[in-house]
Amino acid sequence: MRAIWKGAIAFGLVNVPVKVYSATEDHDISLHQVHNADGGRIRYQRRCEVCGEVIDYSDIEKAFEEDGRTVVLTKDELKAIPAENSHEIEVVQFVPSEQLEPMMFEKSYYLEPDSKSPKAYVLLRRALEDTDRVAIVQFALREKTRLGALRIKDDVLVLQSLLWPDEVREASFPSLDASIKISAQERDMSAALVESMAADFDPAAFTDDYQVQLRQLIDAKLEQGESLDTEETFGVEAGQGGKGEVIDLMEALKRSLDRKRGGGKTAAGGEADEEADTGDEEEAAAKPARKAGTRTAGSKTTASKATASKTAASKADEGKAAASKSSAKSTSTASKATASKPPASKSAAAKSAASKTAATKTAAKPAAKTTRARKPA
Repeated sequence: MRAIWKGAIAFGLVNVPVKVYSATEDHDISLHQVHNADGGRIRYQRRCEVCGEVIDYSDIEKAFEEDGRTVVLTKDELKAIPAENSHEIEVVQFVPSEQLEPMMFEKSYYLEPDSKSPKAYVLLRRALEDTDRVAIVQFALREKTRLGALRIKDDVLVLQSLLWPDEVREASFPSLDASIKISAQERDMSAALVESMAADFDPAAFTDDYQVQLRQLIDAKLEQGESLDTEETFGVEAGQGGKGEVIDLMEALKRSLDRKRGGGKTAAGGEADEEADTGDEEEAAAKPARKAGTRTAGSKTTASKATASKTAASKADEGKAAASKSSAKSTSTASKATASKPPASKSAAAKSAASKTAATKTAAKPAAKTTRARKPA
């Protein structure tokens, strides 16, 4: 950064030498004017209305006109104004920061210590920190006497120039003089909408969309030339907007709340549905086989088949367990374990001959017989 001004802060009898740097800059893409017929650059010239000649900047002076009379002020005469020659930032008051009207803030400047020892600079900074106040100052910069506020940002003193009171226009709108009735429900809905959008301010979370899209347009124009299709570039028709006057205020508030809350509810609802589905599956697996017969007629066949497959699976597991236990026993014990299989064939014959309801009951019976067959083992 390049210092634009040098001076000193007059803090009572304490003098704090500082350099002044502009704390802000314009990030807008720079455009210039051209002739649309041939692309020729349009430039502005300082042309005299009397002689018609183009005048150099060094030959231009400033003037003031009043009641038909013109007073020309030379550069030397303007420099002779005492305030213009002052390089002092005079502290005149220390005030609470909340008393400053944000509309009065004009431009911000960083102040850097301009001495071998920054002790006086640090002392002033500490004084502002300890008292939790803002210093109101007066100074002259660029041919103008200014009012300013001295505050702290990241351990650096920041000078913010303020507009003078007569530079802030008074707002007077007759339409606001009319008596407007706001219902309690409308106030509650608007308060709820505010709460749904409440957050801590993070400037880095926001983007200058116009400048981003302007850069996108320039890149597309460089690539495609005059065949540029703005609808293809941006995905919408050029000039398309969604502005419209709100007719039903309550309806607009409700829709706004639904839009803000909808994302969270949908996500929560999706998780709840998944948990419910999982719970149903676990519950169905834990239910006894005979409960399948109590379902509706439309699901009896599927339930009966599922029950039969579960019964067959349990038989296979029981058969494996019986086989492992019978390896140390006599052949007669193994034959008893084998004798428990006929009921499964009877069950299969009963399923093919009986109706769907009877099949469910028959599927339940082998389970009971299997339990009795395990006693000898």
